[in-house]
Amino acid sequence: MNHGWWRNLLTVFRNITGVLSINKRNLEYVYMYNRRRDYPVADNKLLTKRILQQHGVPVPETLATFGYFYELKNLADTLAPFDEFVIKPARGSAGGGIIVITGRDADGWLGSGGRRYTLEQLKQHISDIIFGIHSFGLHDEVLIERRVNQHPEVERMCAGGLADVRIITLLQQPVIAMLRVPTRASSGRANLHQGALGIAVDLYSGNTTNAILNGRDISHHPDTGLALHGITLPFWEQVVDAARRAAGVVPLRYLGVDVTVSATGPVILEINVRPGLEIQNVNNLGMRHLLKSVENSV
Repeated sequence: MNHGWWRNLLTVFRNITGVLSINKRNLEYVYMYNRRRDYPVADNKLLTKRILQQHGVPVPETLATFGYFYELKNLADTLAPFDEFVIKPARGSAGGGIIVITGRDADGWLGSGGRRYTLEQLKQHISDIIFGIHSFGLHDEVLIERRVNQHPEVERMCAGGLADVRIITLLQQPVIAMLRVPTRASSGRANLHQGALGIAVDLYSGNTTNAILNGRDISHHPDTGLALHGITLPFWEQVVDAARRAAGVVPLRYLGVDVTVSATGPVILEINVRPGLEIQNVNNLGMRHLLKSVENSV
């Protein structure tokens, strides 16, 4: 008698019972390990960068910041030396408000999605960020960062845009990881809910395994045709170490750490005090037993 179906059913059952729900995440990890007064450390990217820089954790170079409308009178002079940069809100989320500039010509700046921007359009976008369009109506600040040129091995996996590695950490220990890869459908953003790929990464080897797109298993990139399984990410030990170091210098103990892999090594993009749970589906693995094992080891 073939018992393969029964073993498969048991595997599915174990995975289901090991899944961390939103309520469990909030009650047992977000609220248990992160004091509410410390949330701004993650929610404000400017504050995050200052803390990480003070401790030598690699972050993108800040070219300029804006917090008030009157400061925009000097925007042309501020941007003049730079052909590539990223504009982002300090308190934005889910990639909202981010513009990636990849070059410029006589007509203005070229965005990663192919759109062109004039100086006035960039000024309007920055004004919208300050006004709070991307931060729940609250006054916000604007970061202009040097664009990170990602490692060629990661670049070939993308159809434009910047990929990143999301690593969940608990008590400074990496727990589970995935690579988020932009697609044309996601407009170059590494956001799974906007159409980016989620690719499971073995935490110990840096090898890619399972991949999903819009909740469905996928084996090749829909735009480039590149096989997504069996790729070893460059600088993997340094990537995991950078996530561990970032988690160790902030007062938050349960985090999602987002790391991009540049041509010279890992760079921390941001940290998230309420990381999403889709990483479990990407890895075909529930997080509850992984998190419990970390708690039991300390």
